[in-house]
Amino acid sequence: MNTKFINCLKKIKYFALILVVVYFSSCSSMGFFTDILSVSGEIANATGNSDVGAILSAGSDLTKAMESITPENEYYIGRGVAATILTNYDVYEASDLEIYLNKICKVLTENSSRPELYNGYHVKILDADEMNAFATCGGHIFITKGLISCAKSEDALASVIAHEIGHIQFEHSVKAIKTSRWTQAGSSSLNAFLAQGNDSNTEMDNVIGDIISNMVNSGYSKTQEYDADKSAVTLMAASGYNPSAMLDFLEVLKSKENYFFTGFSKTHPSAKSRISKVKKVLKKLEVPEDTSMFREERFNVIYEQYKTKIF
Repeated sequence: MNTKFINCLKKIKYFALILVVVYFSSCSSMGFFTDILSVSGEIANATGNSDVGAILSAGSDLTKAMESITPENEYYIGRGVAATILTNYDVYEASDLEIYLNKICKVLTENSSRPELYNGYHVKILDADEMNAFATCGGHIFITKGLISCAKSEDALASVIAHEIGHIQFEHSVKAIKTSRWTQAGSSSLNAFLAQGNDSNTEMDNVIGDIISNMVNSGYSKTQEYDADKSAVTLMAASGYNPSAMLDFLEVLKSKENYFFTGFSKTHPSAKSRISKVKKVLKKLEVPEDTSMFREERFNVIYEQYKTKIF
């Protein structure tokens, strides 16, 4: 029988075995199999069985892709995202306004499906005139001065924060990381099967770095943005805020987006399309009695304090 054909059958046998192990392994034992496959791959390479070593290494990538991301992992990944954001933006030091925004955030998260994270939720203000906001899986929420200036009420500010909370609770950035893991694992598996080896020594930190860069520069998908809007109005209603305030806020964005080519205009769907989607959600939502008048005084205090600097 042809030698190449026999070698091919051996590769199929090894790879099929790995797939079976991955499929039937529980999450609790996945890390164990990842380590075993990784070490076995190194031994195979050291003993001259490079093809087998490449396949075992690919199996290690597959099991790593299957591993869950823990709340602690989320926090440290999110902290990396936050650090990247803060290399591009300065923090705006405004303690009273920051405390105010964090109080709004606390009310919203306490009424959400995920009120607690590994290290909690935290809102920071970015010293930038562009209209933008970011959220990390670690619970860090960043809002620019430019975006805050568009808010004409506490409820409008709540709509911005609730939108970012939606991204966190839907785990949009975590899903991007998991997708990247499978892409990396699939690529190395294919290379191993073709006996081309796996020349890439890229660490997961670098993969996450690429995702971070993409998130900051390109934003989430339109579907994810619409989902975050839908979640936001539902969360606002559950927290006692007027969910229609999101429409008011989006109308302000709509009037300004033609003059800005960064921030929301670059990374989000058009305000017009978002308004259309939110209106459909509001029609099906049980809207609570409008109590925004009780929040006007504290918003006006903040507004007067920062109107010449932000609003």
